[in-house]
Amino acid sequence: MNGYFQLVITPKGTGIKVFAPTDGGDALNFTDVRDYLEDKKIEYDLTVLNEAVANADGNVVLINNAQILPEREYVKFYVPNDRMSVTAFFIPPTEGGELMTEKEFLDTLAYRKYRFGIQTEDIHKFFEHREYCKDIIVAKGQEVVQGKNASVELHFNANLRAKPTLREDGSVDYFHLNFINNVQAGDLLATLHPEVLGQPGTTVFGEPIKPAAVKATYIKAGKNTVLSEDKLTLTAATAGHVTVKEGRITVSDVLTLENVDVSTGNIDYEGSVEVNGLIASNFTVKAGGNIHVRGIVEGATLDAGADVILECGAKAGGNIHAGGNVVTKFIENATVTASGGITSESILHSNVSSGTEINVTGRRGFIAGGRVSAADKITAKVLGSEMGANTIIEVGADPQIKQRLKELQKNIADSQKKIESIKPTIEGFTKMLKAGVKFNPQQVESAKKLIEMNKTLTQEIQDDSDEYANLMAKLAEAKDAQVVVEGTAYPGTTVNIGELSMIVKKPVQYSRFVVKEGDVRLAPI
Repeated sequence: MNGYFQLVITPKGTGIKVFAPTDGGDALNFTDVRDYLEDKKIEYDLTVLNEAVANADGNVVLINNAQILPEREYVKFYVPNDRMSVTAFFIPPTEGGELMTEKEFLDTLAYRKYRFGIQTEDIHKFFEHREYCKDIIVAKGQEVVQGKNASVELHFNANLRAKPTLREDGSVDYFHLNFINNVQAGDLLATLHPEVLGQPGTTVFGEPIKPAAVKATYIKAGKNTVLSEDKLTLTAATAGHVTVKEGRITVSDVLTLENVDVSTGNIDYEGSVEVNGLIASNFTVKAGGNIHVRGIVEGATLDAGADVILECGAKAGGNIHAGGNVVTKFIENATVTASGGITSESILHSNVSSGTEINVTGRRGFIAGGRVSAADKITAKVLGSEMGANTIIEVGADPQIKQRLKELQKNIADSQKKIESIKPTIEGFTKMLKAGVKFNPQQVESAKKLIEMNKTLTQEIQDDSDEYANLMAKLAEAKDAQVVVEGTAYPGTTVNIGELSMIVKKPVQYSRFVVKEGDVRLAPI
């Protein structure tokens, strides 16, 4: 039992008896005594009261010289901000005073509108065996059970990044990248876990608490895949490698060519393309999957939905875009853009952009001239050159995401404007229809088109809003963007991190460029 107190009315004034706890109970809290006396407007000697609580010997100690009226058994309640529980704290009556009945207490709960989750057994237990100055939960709310959004589980790694092996002689092994997801016919590719609705809760006041809304989704089946009748599983229809582009799961087969030149013309292929030789100048190769070229790429255009692997390199005005990663021997006077990472042994006078990171750490490992950008990280042995080549290195948020956010904002505003323009016509038609007005077939057809347009625009706003929220979440992710120099950064090199910038004034070695204290600063590797 907890320690507790009881007031005593004596001929000489008001006294208090403080009892020590038993059986491992908690000692009486001085604050509880003080709050009670002040609530009842009973005067007391602070020093005497403090000593009485500290001694807790059960003896009567006078706290004032006045004789008060008897106090009944007292209870105070505590309800937290979430309104999910009611705690009662009982204090005994003055010695010989009147006790509260169980019915009276239950009536008090009802008067205070504590309606839900009344703990009748615990309340009855107290009135059978009173224990004072102890928290007793007399009502409990029903906690809300949150549901789960539907999700698509992929049974393959959709975010593989090329990680070439560095040989002992400093060269890079471009042949064992281990980033292609090979599958066989019948392999399970994805499983849909449907949404689970939440269960509402209730406060002690009987107020309902709604669970958060859950979102549905579905498996987007692409080429060479089979969606089950219940639409819960997706399997491969043929052997190949599986990729995800814009959420759609596709198993790609491969087109193999010796060269891309006048004998083939430009290539536009849904799967992956392997070129054993070269891609001639001014030709274009477009692939929904990977592009793998064993020869040189000079002045050609490559556009891959997934990865681009160049066993030699790209030069002389080449233009390369990859929805995944780019792995190449060198980049010289070329434009290279990748949604994933870029790995090269050297980058010279080129415009290179990565949605994740760029690694230039082969035998030479230099970036000299041009502009090289990455969302997360750039690593190189050498930045710039002793001749002071104008080299710009940038890391931070993916610029493509920012551009897409602007597009989505414009799309949403345009759709909302169109909805507002047709809304009065639809509302007018609806009112007249309810009023029994007859319309000719042409008027009915026009109204149907407007209603369908309103539905389409509303869905477009929802889709654009969902994409906007997802992109904003990506921008909000904490990314420790940095530039790592494993050798030397030469003067004339500009390093931009987000909106901040530093121009290298003197050679910097074995350092990281990071944002610290609101500026671009150097840190050890």
